[in-house]
Amino acid sequence: MEYKLIPLDKAHVYELEALEKMCFSDPWSAGSFLEEIHNPNAVFYVCTYGDKIIGYAGFLYVLDEGYIANVAVHPDFRRKGVGETLINGLLNKASDLGCSFLTLEVRSSNTAAISLYQKYGFIPCGIRRGFYDKPTEDAILMKYTFKEPID
Repeated sequence: MEYKLIPLDKAHVYELEALEKMCFSDPWSAGSFLEEIHNPNAVFYVCTYGDKIIGYAGFLYVLDEGYIANVAVHPDFRRKGVGETLINGLLNKASDLGCSFLTLEVRSSNTAAISLYQKYGFIPCGIRRGFYDKPTEDAILMKYTFKEPID
């Protein structure tokens, strides 16, 4: 069985709310996901394995600028290619939408996520001091720049 990416739907929000509580100290609510479903400048995907939601990721965009809001993988499925599936999906969609770049923040202690983002070409480009709560921690700002088309 393979991982499948599908667009976020209102039927997913309560399961994603539970996943958020497993993954983050300051989780999004079901209402936060509902807002993004109705946001014309948001792209969110759910990753499934069979009928189980095992991860999700999404980004917001304005003109040619994109910002990855969240990437979450169920603890039982980490380091099994789910994050890669999600990042690939986001990069492909952002490219299709004509984004020039994507940015994201990641906890400075989250070495697994930092390694994943670097594998896909994201580069550290700044620090946001005290960005995260519970516990307070710096965020590393990372950026992916899409290749310029060659004429």
